[in-house]
Amino acid sequence: MKDISNTMIILRSARANFMKFIDGFDLNSLNHIPENFNNNIIWNFGHVIATQQLLTYGLSGLPTPMDQELIGQYRKGTKPESLITQSEVDQLVELSESLIVQFEQDYKKGKFEDYKTYTTSFGYELTSIEDAIEFNNLHEGMHIGTCIDIRRFLDK
Repeated sequence: MKDISNTMIILRSARANFMKFIDGFDLNSLNHIPENFNNNIIWNFGHVIATQQLLTYGLSGLPTPMDQELIGQYRKGTKPESLITQSEVDQLVELSESLIVQFEQDYKKGKFEDYKTYTTSFGYELTSIEDAIEFNNLHEGMHIGTCIDIRRFLDK
């Protein structure tokens, strides 16, 4: 097992920044899909949470702590199908924090030994749980960038 403490600091920081970012919007803004976009701010937030679960637990053959129905709502290839309620936003915020804590505990317990190699849509091959965590940080940064772009359309 490798020391992933720096990678986890980056992940926790990315999540904290994402939560701070979404906290600045009302429910209508979180749900707004600007013209020429396929999704909204809250979908991007749910997507990074679901993707982290799939890249780590899913590709390790482990059950995800996040509900499969919720993962299905935010996984790659999906888009918002309905407006998200405040209670759903609150649930995502809670999961955003608790699932990172759970993941770190499970990693320290050595649960991610059997990792299935996966090539990302970036063309990057993940061969270990450590690769997955590092790639996940890039993925989260990309999606907060998308949200920053969406924000430009909310200020008008």
